[in-house]
Amino acid sequence: MAVFGVLATALGVVGLVSPEALLVVMGLEPVPDARRVAGDHTPVFLTASSMAAVNMGVYYLLAALADWRAFFRWTVPFRLLTCAVFTGAVLTGRAPAGFLGVGVWEGLGAVATGAALWWERSRPHRAAAHPARPGSGRPETARRDASA
Repeated sequence: MAVFGVLATALGVVGLVSPEALLVVMGLEPVPDARRVAGDHTPVFLTASSMAAVNMGVYYLLAALADWRAFFRWTVPFRLLTCAVFTGAVLTGRAPAGFLGVGVWEGLGAVATGAALWWERSRPHRAAAHPARPGSGRPETARRDASA
């Protein structure tokens, strides 16, 4: 999860520093400012999306450092929803084909996160090797907190 956090933060910074470079990375063609029409707010949305990516990346990094599995469980359905919305936008012509990569990224990220959580949960020695910490969202925590 830390890898996703680093990537999201890095891409967000790229979008803040050089929005055109971010568009190219996403497979989209940047439009020079001279060709923008009045009322085109694309740079505003690129800035907002990039800042959101920085924030989200930091959230992922902090959750990974805290070993906060509940946070990662919550991301799975929402990343799948994001995948569906972004893919639907491409299929309906609302977004260019290059945007499909963003939907695929979200979908694969959700599947990878879900698989990693399942794999960790299915390993019986995991709980003994890494005792739950208060607030980690793991079942061992709830049992220990209830007995305290």
